[in-house]
Amino acid sequence: MSMEVDKYIASGILELYVAGALTPEQNLEVQHYALQYPEIQKEIEAIELAILKLAASASPKMPENGFDQIKSELGNVIQFTPVESKRKAPWGGYLGWAASVALAIGLFWLYSENRNLKSEIEISGQEKLKLEETLSNTQEAIVRKESLLEQLRDQNVTVISLGGQTISPSSYAKAYWNREDNKVIIDAQGLPEPPAGFTYQVWSLKLDPLTPTSIGLLDDFSIESDRLFVLENSNDSEAFGITLEPEGGSELPTLEQLYTLGAVGR
Repeated sequence: MSMEVDKYIASGILELYVAGALTPEQNLEVQHYALQYPEIQKEIEAIELAILKLAASASPKMPENGFDQIKSELGNVIQFTPVESKRKAPWGGYLGWAASVALAIGLFWLYSENRNLKSEIEISGQEKLKLEETLSNTQEAIVRKESLLEQLRDQNVTVISLGGQTISPSSYAKAYWNREDNKVIIDAQGLPEPPAGFTYQVWSLKLDPLTPTSIGLLDDFSIESDRLFVLENSNDSEAFGITLEPEGGSELPTLEQLYTLGAVGR
């Protein structure tokens, strides 16, 4: 296959690819081969580097009145006759130099346009990935909500209303407790945003004597827009309460920070 790669490189298609002169289909073909054969990728990089060097080396050498000189010399060529002229105008050198500059600038422009096109394609690819990620996240959110709805509608679910307490009378929440599955879904839509460095902690309570058992934290409160949290609860709960605690939670509830409380109906 090395001979075919050599022939492909020698065909001149890579120079046209760098210059942006190929069709989209041909561009894809070159990109495919470049990924498959390191020799082709290296040759593309070498061509790009050569064009950059050519453009950089040609432009600085142009005199300030370079184009005027070229015009003047070309005028001398037009008016030149072998009999009357005492000197030969160096028009060949000027034309060669001008052609080199024009070629370098032209190729550099094509190269830049090609690079810009590649960048746009890469950006489009990134936008496509972001869109796919957004769609995936949306799909996951839909599946999650559908699952939660099914759990909330289960006939074994007991609904406990948690009313606001002294520190925040306007707060409220609901606990959907499924004794069969040992799960509690906390609807915390009625709780205010916790301050930085704090989180809500949910407690299963035995009332006589008062015995609190933590069943989890409502972390990611800001991220979960529906404010629905699924927690494990295998306790024989008589009530549920929600307190505001430092991040990471507490071993015992801070009763001064009790936001909501509700008893389980029998």
